[in-house]
This record gives sequence, structure tokens and C-alpha cells, in this order.
Amino acid sequence: MHHRLRHPIFAIISEIAAESGNPAYVIGGYVRDALLSRPSKDIDIVVVGNGIGVAKKTAARLGKNTHVTVFKNFNTAMLKFGEEDIEFVGARKESYRRDSRKPIVEDGTLKDDQDRRDFTINALAFDLTPENFGNLIDPFNGVKDLNDKIIRTPLDPDITFSDDPLRMIRAVRFATQLDFTIEPETFEAIHRNRERISIVSGERIIDEINKIMAAPVPSIGFKLLAKSGILEIIFPELHRLQQTEVKKGMGHKNNFLHSLKVLDNVSRNSENIWLRWAALLHDIGKPAVKRFHPKHGWTFHGHDYIGQKMIPDLFRKLKLPMNEKMKYVQKMVTLHMRPIVLSQESITDSAVRRLLFDAGEDIDDLMMLCEADITSQIEENIRRYMANFQLVRQKLKEIEEKDAVRVFQPPIDGNEIIQIFGLSPCREIGILKNAIKEAILDGIIPNNYQDAMEFLLDKAAGMGLKPVK
Repeated sequence: MHHRLRHPIFAIISEIAAESGNPAYVIGGYVRDALLSRPSKDIDIVVVGNGIGVAKKTAARLGKNTHVTVFKNFNTAMLKFGEEDIEFVGARKESYRRDSRKPIVEDGTLKDDQDRRDFTINALAFDLTPENFGNLIDPFNGVKDLNDKIIRTPLDPDITFSDDPLRMIRAVRFATQLDFTIEPETFEAIHRNRERISIVSGERIIDEINKIMAAPVPSIGFKLLAKSGILEIIFPELHRLQQTEVKKGMGHKNNFLHSLKVLDNVSRNSENIWLRWAALLHDIGKPAVKRFHPKHGWTFHGHDYIGQKMIPDLFRKLKLPMNEKMKYVQKMVTLHMRPIVLSQESITDSAVRRLLFDAGEDIDDLMMLCEADITSQIEENIRRYMANFQLVRQKLKEIEEKDAVRVFQPPIDGNEIIQIFGLSPCREIGILKNAIKEAILDGIIPNNYQDAMEFLLDKAAGMGLKPVK
């Protein structure tokens, strides 16, 4: 018996399933992860017979505080025990129509249920019947594939992927998460069936993409998606970054591979998935602005501006959240060239203040992204760039300690300007507010109330405004 089956919940389910005459099995990801010694808190129980009934009886045995959630449309039930989420489903067999990934479901045997699984490593089951408790049921040599680090389908891969095309991206996701290889015949079937991905909802696709994005080395998944032809279908904007061109002997780098390198660099230092998205998309505007100049070669001027304009439409199309997370990624894409420019020029206090003001609380993430963006193959260049970035970081620290620009709030707000000059809402208020902000950021006045007030009164006088008495 595997040590993970020593959890008391399995003995309870075993007893109830036997009493009910419904054999039960642990199947899928929990078994796979147990054999790989990976943590897992999601337990799938397949019951030959009434899975919902076994779930309700299990909850009753656990006590009145155990709540069962029933999903009648899917004939499943879920309960929570300790830290584990346990889902019960009746064993079933499935068939599919060509125009839908929603199966026609019938009651089935354990074999039927294992046959319908996506990959051999997810068709493994632990027996919970009392007489065979803990025995491993492995009809497709899934353990061998685990040991060989192989992703393959249990049945004909063309049928598997045509029936449910999302499995193609799931294959890529598991290969990325587990650092496995997709078996050649299986991968060829993904390529052959790639157009079928069009029947899958954007919500299901982005759920898998985000799991790829959260993996230790997410570039693995995006390279596989590109090689399979799926990336061009689901994310053509990223696919276009692969295009390279040579004119008069001058070429430019593959911006797709560069973006993946930046993504991996960020992923080594941060689990923030939205910073990872910013890394993937930071050069997304380059194809639109690519130009060739006979003297200077290839340029991508303004790609940061074009990229930030693309982000809302990309997020909307990909079914990513249209909230502060999108705005964060947009901000990172907008600003990602600023520290690089600072590192290449003499660093002025004014430029640093403006960067701190624009980045705000996200300045540390921005600097991480910019340092990840250094992907030169020449070690000397990397050392020089990193040394320059250290100067920028030191200057950021000095200015922040002195001026507190990161959480900058003008010492005088619009309401006070209205009261001082007896104004109704008008454009002059905005002009004065902006003048104070610019004066502080340019270092003309310190960031304090007294100096801001003197500046305000002088600026207002020049506009013909006088304080009311």
C-alpha cells in the first residue's frame, strides 16, 4: 500500500463503498503525484455505481460539519476533509460528437473510466475495495511512462485529441510542469489535430496557459505550443514574434525566443504570474514597428508604446482579467525601457523621480523585469549592463529616501486650491496641480507643504489668480 493511502479518509471511503456495494478507486492526478512524490490536495474518487450516494454517506460518517456540494449536471459531488478536496464521480464511458468537446456520458466500469482518461500517467488508480486495498491498477503502463518521463495517450491519440482538443494543451501543460517529453506519435497527433482547438472555449484554454505560465520553466510549454502549430491559432500575436529577417547581411534576433528567455529569467526570481505575463508580452509591439535602415540596421522604436496599447485587447481576447492585473501588466510593458535608458545615460535626479512616480509600488518588479531583459550572449556585455543597473538601483534608493516619490501625493490637492482661490471646478485647478507635481519631480522645489504653497501662489499670480481673503 502506498503511504499516501494511510490518510484516514481512504479507509472511511473503502468501508462505505463496500457497505453500499459500489467499488471505489482513487484515480488520476492524486495517484500520479503520489508515485512522483509530489504534493497533492485534490483527490478524485471513481465509484462503480452511485458516486454521489457514496459522497453523501462519507460526509455523514465524517460528521454534521462536513458539507457536500453536488453537481447534478456532471453527476459529481465534492466535500472537503482537512486540507483535501475530494471529488466523487460514478465510473463512466464517453463518446463525442465532431462539433463538440462535451461528451455523451453513460454509466461504465473502472476500465471504461480509465479508457477515457487523457494520458497514461493519469489513468492510474489505487484500489479501495477492502480485499484489494492499495493495489495499483495500471492498464496502460503508466508507471513506466512516469519512470521514462513520457506523456502519451492511453488510446489512439488522434481520437483522444479529436474527441477533446483541450487535451492537446493539457499534454503541453503536463510536459511543462513535470519536465516530461511528449511521445513522438502523440505530439504528431497534436500537430495533425491542431485546428480542432477552435471548438474549445477561451476560458478553458487560458486556464491551461496560466498553469504553463506558473511552471518553473514556462518556456518549455510555449516552445511546444509553437512547434505544434497551436500557438499560431490561439495566440497569433506571440507567434509573430518568431519572424526574423535579414537585409544587406543584417538580421535581428528572434524576439519570441528572447521573450521566453526573459520569462524564464523572471520565473527564477518571482512566482508573480502577472509579472511573468509582463515578461512574455514586453516586446509584443515589436512586429508592428520593425523598420530597416541601411546604416543602422533593424530598429523597433516605440514598441513599448505600441505594446501597452495592445494589452487590453489581448487580455480581452485571451479571457484574462480586465482589472488591476491587466493594468499592472500594461504598466510594466509601458515602462520596461525606462530603466534601460537610464542605465545607458547619465542618471539625473529628475529622471529617477519620474520613474519612481510612474512605477510607484511596482518599481521593484519593474527593475526585476528589466534585469531579466538582459539576454546577451556576451558575458562582458551582461556584466556591464548589470553594473549599470546597480547604479540605477542605488540612485532609486537615494531619491526614494530623500523625496518619498514612490508613494508620491502632492502636498496641496485640488480641494485646497479651490478654497484658496475661491474657484469653481475649472481647468486652472488641473494646471496648478500639475505644475506642483512637475516642479517636485524636476527638483525645482522639495516635496513639502511650505515650498509647494510658495510655488503655488507664485504660479497662480502669473495666471492672474489671487487668494480670496
